Amino acid sequence: MTNIYEQRLAELGITLPEPAKPVANYVPYVASGTLVSISGQIPLGADGKLAYVGKVGQEVDEATAVEAARLCAVNIIAQAKAACDGNLSRVRRIIKLGAFVNCTDGFGGQPAIVNGASDLMVEVFGEEGKHSRSAVGTNALPLNVPVEIDALIEIS
Repeated sequence: MTNIYEQRLAELGITLPEPAKPVANYVPYVASGTLVSISGQIPLGADGKLAYVGKVGQEVDEATAVEAARLCAVNIIAQAKAACDGNLSRVRRIIKLGAFVNCTDGFGGQPAIVNGASDLMVEVFGEEGKHSRSAVGTNALPLNVPVEIDALIEIS
């Protein structure tokens, strides 16, 4: 039986990828009690390859960066599903997103870019997807990706 979150993903045309494996000395998520902390997710496509690279305001325009942030959110949801033993209906609340935008000096549009991820969380999880967040500009990110986002999620 499909749960409401899986149904919303299907309606949006989103198929969750296999959760990305860590590439350094960390784990993709840590569950403690009812909280799951998901490590920073980058814009990896379903094929496991980077879908977006470059610095916002230089090689990457704002609209493309919004798409990259949305893809980071898809990967967060894939990790959440893994943390919930494949059952997304266990998600009770998206508590916080922590976002980093690889951008040029003086760029101030980080909040609009991170809306790509925030909007998807609300589209999929409804009221439970509304969250606190940070949107920080930085001069570099791993693998030269334009966006990296981590999450804190409450589960049952």
